[in-house]
Amino acid sequence: QGQLVESGGDWVQPGGSLRLSCAASGSIFSSAIMAWYRQPPGNTRELVASFTRSGSTNYADSVKGRFTISRDNAKNTVYLQMNSLKPEDTAVYFCHANRTPWGLKDYWGQGTQVTVSS
Repeated sequence: QGQLVESGGDWVQPGGSLRLSCAASGSIFSSAIMAWYRQPPGNTRELVASFTRSGSTNYADSVKGRFTISRDNAKNTVYLQMNSLKPEDTAVYFCHANRTPWGLKDYWGQGTQVTVSS
């Protein structure tokens, strides 16, 4: 198993919803700034949503009002709730643990495919 284990990627019709999950080990989760990235077909990886070190959230303009990043500290898990999905949301979604502020190695999830189409 990987250090970051993702689940929830699926095919969904436009307007539908999905929730992605990223489960981390406690040692990673407690010393990391967690974020979600995505990579559309033929494009580069882009930041979708993230926490700051203080726990506030940031979102890409394209997903504001539709996506919500959250966390469950007891489960060492970060989530991405995606509502009102559009075809342009189709991408491989990646969980990321930024541990640079702690002088530690970063971790990426394996990626999970989200496809939005009729």
